[in-house]
Amino acid sequence: MVMVRISSALWPTRFMWSTVTFYRVESTRPDLRNKPTPHSEMNQLQAELQRLYLPHNLLGEGQNLADAECHLIDANGRVRAMVVQVSQLAGWSGVAALWQGVQNELGLPSPAIAVSGIDGYQVWFSLQEPVLITQAVDFLESLRLRYLAEVAPRHLVLMPMVDAWASAQARHARLVPALQAETGHWSAFIAPGLVSMFAEEPWLDLPPSSEAQAKLLSNVESIQPTRLRQAQERLQPARAAVAHDSKSPPADRTGDNNIRQDATLGTAQEAPDPRRFLLSVMNDPAIELRLRIEAAKALLPYDEAPSQS
Repeated sequence: MVMVRISSALWPTRFMWSTVTFYRVESTRPDLRNKPTPHSEMNQLQAELQRLYLPHNLLGEGQNLADAECHLIDANGRVRAMVVQVSQLAGWSGVAALWQGVQNELGLPSPAIAVSGIDGYQVWFSLQEPVLITQAVDFLESLRLRYLAEVAPRHLVLMPMVDAWASAQARHARLVPALQAETGHWSAFIAPGLVSMFAEEPWLDLPPSSEAQAKLLSNVESIQPTRLRQAQERLQPARAAVAHDSKSPPADRTGDNNIRQDATLGTAQEAPDPRRFLLSVMNDPAIELRLRIEAAKALLPYDEAPSQS
């Protein structure tokens, strides 16, 4: 009796994607030799993740993702992966505008799209050469201003990010695919044409096929350094416009419901309490990121003592 392995397959149902795998034990038939095994499939996925997102030479000979500490930030504080996560509540339209805009307007290769396994969508950008975290943060903020300015900051996460509450420690996204402990669901890369199927449930109930995930990623290209610089130059007008608006004098409007002043100055006048002022600066997306981080650091002593407000 010959037992053969049929490649893992995914098929949609109304509520979930299911996975089925049949394992090849042994075969002497020539046409069945050299068929991929579950181990080789995982190696294909590892190879694609290494090619696109992981620091160079992170995985050594014979290692796999389960054996290695697969941080997306290397020892020199550089990254090859940049991730924009948009909450399900914000809808798919903003993600679509970003995904299409970086290709049509900035001339960048199409990024990968994933469901987070929790409550949103992710857009994964791959860099051919690593950049410093500060450069990645600056680029993602420029993308946000250009394509996601209408999305409330609470519905957005840009990664890598600097965690001001943990001594400015940098954090990054969790590698996809992965089981999310918070929900018991799986994150996974998905084809752009299938996003509508995950509008209400941005996750997979069962682990995705490693073979299918590798095949999706095989179509993704990394951003070359020259194209990244060109994209940054094209995004500068958006940054300049925001900087100009933040420095403009307050509009002269009257009436209880139409008073609008410069965000930082207006909040300071309304809330002279230092803690409230620092909170307003930290939470204002129009203010430069480094200033928001400094405000967060300055808030630490206030959190250690009872608030006076």
